[in-house]
Amino acid sequence: AEALAQFSTFLGTATAVAHNASFDMGFLKTQGARCGEKFPQVVVDTLMMSRALFPTMRRHKLDGVCAKLGISLEGHHRAVNDAEATAQVFLKLLEMAKQQFGCQDVGELNRSISRAQGASNDYHTIILVKNKVGLKNLYKLVSDAHLKYFHGRPRMPKALIEEHREGLIIGSACEAGELFHAFLDGKDEEAERIGAFYDYFEIQPDGNNMFLLRSGRLANLEALHNINRKIIALGEKQKKWVVATGDVHFINPQDEYFRRILQSGQGFTDADNQPPLYYRNTAQMLDEFAWLGEEKAYEVVVTATNAVADMIEAVEPLPPYKLYAPHIDGAEEEVVRLSWETAHRIYGDDLPEQVEKRLDKELGAITKYGFGVLFYIAQKLVEKSLSDDYLVGSRGSVGSSFVATMTGITEVNPLPPHYVCPNCRHSDWNVDTEQYAIGPDLPDAVCPECGAPYKKDGFDIPFEVFLGFEGDKVPDIDLNFSGEYQPTMHHYTEELFGKEYTFRAGTIGTVADRTAYGYVKHYLEERGRTASRAEMDRLVAGCAGVKRTTGQHPAGMIVVPKEYDIYDFTPIQHPADDKESDIITTHFDFNSLHDRLVKLDILGHDDPTMLRMLKDLTGIDPRSIDITDPDTMRLFSSTESLGVTPEQINSKMGTFGVPEFGTKFVRGMLEDTMPTTMSELVRISGLSHGTDVWLGNAQDIIRSGTATLKEAVCTRDDIMNALMHYGVEPKMAFTTMESVRKGKGLKPEMEEAMKANNVPEWFIDSCKKIKYMFPKAHAVAYVTMGLRVAWYKVHHPKEYYAAYYTVRADDFDAGLMLGELDELKRNIDELEKLDDVKQKDKNKLTILEIVLEMRCRGIQFAGIDLYDSQALKFEVMEDGRIRPPLNALPGLGDNAAFKIVEARQEGEFRSEEDLKKRAGVSSAVIGVLREFHCIDGMSKTDQMSLFDML
Repeated sequence: AEALAQFSTFLGTATAVAHNASFDMGFLKTQGARCGEKFPQVVVDTLMMSRALFPTMRRHKLDGVCAKLGISLEGHHRAVNDAEATAQVFLKLLEMAKQQFGCQDVGELNRSISRAQGASNDYHTIILVKNKVGLKNLYKLVSDAHLKYFHGRPRMPKALIEEHREGLIIGSACEAGELFHAFLDGKDEEAERIGAFYDYFEIQPDGNNMFLLRSGRLANLEALHNINRKIIALGEKQKKWVVATGDVHFINPQDEYFRRILQSGQGFTDADNQPPLYYRNTAQMLDEFAWLGEEKAYEVVVTATNAVADMIEAVEPLPPYKLYAPHIDGAEEEVVRLSWETAHRIYGDDLPEQVEKRLDKELGAITKYGFGVLFYIAQKLVEKSLSDDYLVGSRGSVGSSFVATMTGITEVNPLPPHYVCPNCRHSDWNVDTEQYAIGPDLPDAVCPECGAPYKKDGFDIPFEVFLGFEGDKVPDIDLNFSGEYQPTMHHYTEELFGKEYTFRAGTIGTVADRTAYGYVKHYLEERGRTASRAEMDRLVAGCAGVKRTTGQHPAGMIVVPKEYDIYDFTPIQHPADDKESDIITTHFDFNSLHDRLVKLDILGHDDPTMLRMLKDLTGIDPRSIDITDPDTMRLFSSTESLGVTPEQINSKMGTFGVPEFGTKFVRGMLEDTMPTTMSELVRISGLSHGTDVWLGNAQDIIRSGTATLKEAVCTRDDIMNALMHYGVEPKMAFTTMESVRKGKGLKPEMEEAMKANNVPEWFIDSCKKIKYMFPKAHAVAYVTMGLRVAWYKVHHPKEYYAAYYTVRADDFDAGLMLGELDELKRNIDELEKLDDVKQKDKNKLTILEIVLEMRCRGIQFAGIDLYDSQALKFEVMEDGRIRPPLNALPGLGDNAAFKIVEARQEGEFRSEEDLKKRAGVSSAVIGVLREFHCIDGMSKTDQMSLFDML
């Protein structure tokens, strides 16, 4: 029985994998390993066609199992015989399941598995929430069912339900319920004891349970009716309502076809035998139970259902809509203090009017609406990262807030363009903003007070983009931390608030259109059916969007105030119900908790990682770089700064590998616009990240000469700024910006206001086409990072390429990248000609382009060396060449590279055999090392022949 349970669980998992490539492989391996305790490698081979997954299993275990089952293994050393033996084992186990447990279908087999694995019988139950106390108890039950008692699916022990029963109503559920099963098994006396646990009983329409007649469990319809009569009689005896329910899984009768397709795609063999689990109205339900007689049918369909419903108070699944932010003593005061202190340190004791008014306005809104703690938390996270020498990039519109700038959360200064002296703090705001849209583009100047070079700052971004027109919009502070530092930040967040108050934001993965299409196509083909294009589209639409699995937001951390606990808001679970995971997520999708609980977006990003590596390699702090350096700016309009021609690298621009500007799409935008200023780069970044902003919109406007890049609608802030410039009232300018940037177009009153203030027709038409717009602050932050990386590319090329390959080139393949120039160009041409380009091919193409550029700049690779190459990092050698790491070899993964580096510290390898043993690598890895001449001259074994000694 135990062997059957383990083997069947693994078989189900393998089947799911066959139908769903995104199935959690970690869970599969766990199940495979457990199966291996009873079954050998050959079983897994047969199911998964892969010996490599489970190398620790041994063939002799099959011998013992087969011997006990009386199965002959004559000649089982060939794969075909292995498969035959495995099939015989499984068939024998199914036969035993029928004999010992009476298993006739998949449902009964699943229940026998639960018993065999030491679990008590599990049954369905219905839990209704009566009030707020019950809601919290339900969330506790759901959490424990996922975290403590999960076994193939969430389960709740009766004792646990009893412990948290206050505020809940417990129903006996469908035929899979304990009460129905007791009567089905003829255990009428036990049913009376079982019924005492429930608050109400359920009976369901005949069609829901017709499978019991088909399987022979019940002789006829009258036998089914008799079970329902017994449930009704027990309800009368125990004075409990008996309710007629539909076990509704879909709304309309014809929707069962979608469920057929979905279940078939998940491997259900009985998917075509769908019970009629559609939503029935009162008249239909009365018809279903007419066999009870008019009076009793009305009681179970109408009276009882209303009686149970009347027990339930008005309860919302989430607390009242407001922000439940964690309280930190003195947080708000610290934000205010730090803001003014930094402002005075930069702009002097007597603050300029622009600075004072902006701070007053923002701090007033932040303190009024209780947002200070959000700024405080973000400031602490950034401060921690900077103290460990990792830059932090800001995302979204947080750079629109001057308070965020003054507290160090973002580098983006949203004030108008200006000069400020870093020495005496004198500032000059009298600049030509028509010519210079942002501070960094201002001409160099010196302070008239002390003669020190001025700092040029200010990106002219309205704060309303971040905090809303009234300053009451909950701030969404998104930050880009180094990818390699991200786990440290997550741990630091737990330290700040306590592990029991911090959780990963949960997500819900649904069936995508493409997956749904595969399900539909497979379902029809299996049954020899065809469908028109319109019918295919209808079926796909009906299957897409259904919940497939759960997961975790890549960066979101949910923080619960200490005066509450997580069950006041949501249940919790492991992502994808992975019991081996130590991560706990919200059970609800994080979007449903948005603006109620604080979500910290602690994102992992490559740019901060790359800049940290560049700082380590060059000793130059990226924050000290002049981001408007002329040689760097020329990268965006020519290849001159690289010392190569466009023909050599097949690109008119020198932006390969520059964040946000390296793709073919954006390089095309650069060719159309030929930018020479940071302001233009910011606008291009906005255009490249928007939807329906460039293609068919701004591109046509610029090409036709209707407007310039400077005038085009590029970021959401451009709309508000431009409209106010034309004379549109600020509130109308703001609401117009919000409508356009969300893809909602222009409302009549917005268009009227624009026309009344002589806004050009092309501007109005452009707004109507837009589906999504990037915030200017986000574009500024991205461009700032990109310019820093670009500066290193121009002025420290060897270090740049080494850092790029280490951080960004996961698909670096020494077999492709270390070839001659002609070979590189040929590989690039082949990849560009592919019709169906996969993501992996796109990644290889990107790396090949950068390798070609590097080689044309005269920088060469050194060979990969068994003793000198690092495990994962590219390094610059003293002779200027770049040595790739061990994991750059095709087929040699990170783990093998680490093992080799660790093993070589013990001394040189005597032989391939010694290397294989000490490093624990496979023969395949040895083969790769041999192919790339990393172990030339090394003997294969430790054994020495007489000729070796001579």
